[in-house]
Amino acid sequence: MSNLESENTFRMQSLNALFEYATEGIIISDKSGKIVKANPSSERLFGYDTGELLGKIIEDLVPQRYVHHHVGDREKYNQNPHARSMGKNLDLFAKRKDNSEFPVEISLSYYKNNEKETYIVAFIIDVTERKRHQENIIKLNLELEKKVDERTKVLHEALIELESSKEQLSEALAAEKELNDMKSRFVTMASHEFRTPLSTILSSISLVNKYNAAAENNDKIDKHVNRIKSAVTNMTLILNDFLSAEKLEEGKVFMRKELIALPALTKEVMNEVNGIIKPGQKLDYSHEGHDEAYIDQQMVRNILLNLMSNAIKFSPENKIIKVYTLISDHEVTINVSDEGMGIPPEEHEHLFERFFRAKNATNIQGTGLGLNIVVKYLETMKGKIDFKSEIDKGTTFYITLPNDKP
Repeated sequence: MSNLESENTFRMQSLNALFEYATEGIIISDKSGKIVKANPSSERLFGYDTGELLGKIIEDLVPQRYVHHHVGDREKYNQNPHARSMGKNLDLFAKRKDNSEFPVEISLSYYKNNEKETYIVAFIIDVTERKRHQENIIKLNLELEKKVDERTKVLHEALIELESSKEQLSEALAAEKELNDMKSRFVTMASHEFRTPLSTILSSISLVNKYNAAAENNDKIDKHVNRIKSAVTNMTLILNDFLSAEKLEEGKVFMRKELIALPALTKEVMNEVNGIIKPGQKLDYSHEGHDEAYIDQQMVRNILLNLMSNAIKFSPENKIIKVYTLISDHEVTINVSDEGMGIPPEEHEHLFERFFRAKNATNIQGTGLGLNIVVKYLETMKGKIDFKSEIDKGTTFYITLPNDKP
């Protein structure tokens, strides 16, 4: 045997060994799709016995739902045969003898024999395990993403809670600072406001003792007694403001509606503020409508007391303070007007703030709490307050309250 013949024989044996012992399935078909050769791996892959695949067509190994489409693809490939991967980036499935399906990866090639007939070579790999691993990886990724989302959500909620705690802490610190400022202002103001009436009381009592010996000093005695009354009334009003502010701040004020004769209550308050009325000033009271209303007596009393005392303090001598009340079936109206100094327009927005004193009233006794207390009482009673004011012409406060049976 010649060297060439020996070499050809070796080559044929090698090719046959590669075909027979290849781990991937190899199937050769003609242009019509008829299988002319199949290696042992392909027979095992599709569940056929030795030689049983020969004579079958390629579509016998394709799931029924893909057969029609596959025939068209095969005919198209025959027109231009070339080496390529089949179904790139697609999930391909093959069908076993028992009709069960499995995922595959297929590469195509071709060759021509001596008669120039074209044959298609398909290299087939079962990728079931790979798909299982990929699915496991996808599942793990999804679980991981879910856990990341959950942790992110928890972290987000923690950040929101932290931000909320930060805001609450800031609010608490601001409230604490405001409280400290309020205490400082209270101490400063209280020492000033109490010192003035106490000095008046002490000096007037000393003078009354001196005048008591002679009858001709009765007018002087009356004058100083009135000064004492005025000072005591002022102190009472100041204490009333402080006590009301404290109770409102601590949430210890609750509304208790009952049927009250408003005109009688108004006159009581008018008598109470007579102690601070200035020479020539006059309290003018008028009432319309029903005599009784469902209101909180103590709150309304404190409101009237604050508004009337303010009108007296901020009005000069020989002026009229008008008090008007009206009771309808469902509403109570209270108006208090004075002919005093008025409130500067630029300070209207601050009028009801705690400790606020208008710049044209700094030399007049007061705590700066009265109108703030009035607003707090009205909030509790679901009432409203409004006002009109002109410099050197006076101020009128308008109050409305619901008159509903509790």
